[in-house]
Amino acid sequence: MRLLKQQIELKDGSGFATLLPEEPEDMPNDLLRARAMRRVTKESDSGSVASTRIALDLTIRVTSTDFDVGSGQLHVAGKVAAESEHVKLGSYHTLDLELQRKFTIEKADGWDSVAVEMLREALDATKRAEVWAVVMQDGLANICLITEHQTILRQRVEVPIPRKRKGGLDGHEKALEKFFSTLLSTLLRHIDLTVTPLKPLLLASPGFTANSFLTYLRNYATTNNNKPLLALVPLILVAHSSSGHQHALAEVLSSPAVLSKLADTKYARETALMDRFFALLRQDDGRAWYGPREVERAVEKGAVGRGGGVLLISNALFRAQNVEERKRWVGLVDRVREVEGGEVRVLSSLHESGKRLESLGNVAAILTFPLEDLDEENEEEGGGEAQGQQNDMQI
Repeated sequence: MRLLKQQIELKDGSGFATLLPEEPEDMPNDLLRARAMRRVTKESDSGSVASTRIALDLTIRVTSTDFDVGSGQLHVAGKVAAESEHVKLGSYHTLDLELQRKFTIEKADGWDSVAVEMLREALDATKRAEVWAVVMQDGLANICLITEHQTILRQRVEVPIPRKRKGGLDGHEKALEKFFSTLLSTLLRHIDLTVTPLKPLLLASPGFTANSFLTYLRNYATTNNNKPLLALVPLILVAHSSSGHQHALAEVLSSPAVLSKLADTKYARETALMDRFFALLRQDDGRAWYGPREVERAVEKGAVGRGGGVLLISNALFRAQNVEERKRWVGLVDRVREVEGGEVRVLSSLHESGKRLESLGNVAAILTFPLEDLDEENEEEGGGEAQGQQNDMQI
């Protein structure tokens, strides 16, 4: 996704964003304006009827969306919100958002913090990255960013390395060490090791170059006590490639061994958190709660904050037609992030982890300290929402 124009007031959330989708994962919702083709029929004075197709800008208030994976189009249906010469206000129309065709979004109720964060992530390829990859051979390396739908070459690294016979063993080894040093420093400029969860790193090469670089990286991290880099080491996978050129990466990624190890990396953190939540739920020690009122009470008591507190919330809650309902969940997310200092994970309702969360009322929390009887407090107030911990729940 590429941002063409943006006017969003963070104070009140008003404004719009004009975007250009550049890959199949890029498409959004709400008050949408885009170019469309429409058939117009005109009757002449003589009574003859002529039908022509014209291009015009349409603004619709979105009611439904349907993404066509095959064509890479998002079909957006809704009521026309701005009348024009050829389209009546309130009539239904469908806009087809294609790759490389710009569109403008306005939020009818303003751009809240969740909407702004989603826009920011859609525009930042590094946040959507599933895997970092370096395909290399002696003296040559291509640093790539692999997203769900494309591979982006971020930088090419070249350092001359003499053959062992011509430069001698010492000359060859010194040149190789310089190559590894240059490659590592370049790689660290691209990978943000402060962002969690860390993305896996794939190293591929013919021969033993990738293994040698991994050894160099591990030794560097240990010697310099670089904890973020040490945390990345367990996520590094070494594979064989036919060369160090970028095109060789395609064969590496098609390898069954690599595919099995990198499977579903995009949602690995969410899956791990849901597994941890259910493990704590089984322990029944008051550190895992689910359901709207139970989680809200836990947040109010400061139990979803710094030191391990995690709010798990489905993105389905932010698509609520009821404005107050949406504001309720945005407010909860803002409090955990900005006031309590806890972690917030917005899970996709289309993924397995999101579906597991759906069975819990679309919201759950891992607490920093145990709390008891949150569900009983809800019953005392006559609440009829989803119950919290249930000892007889099937997990």
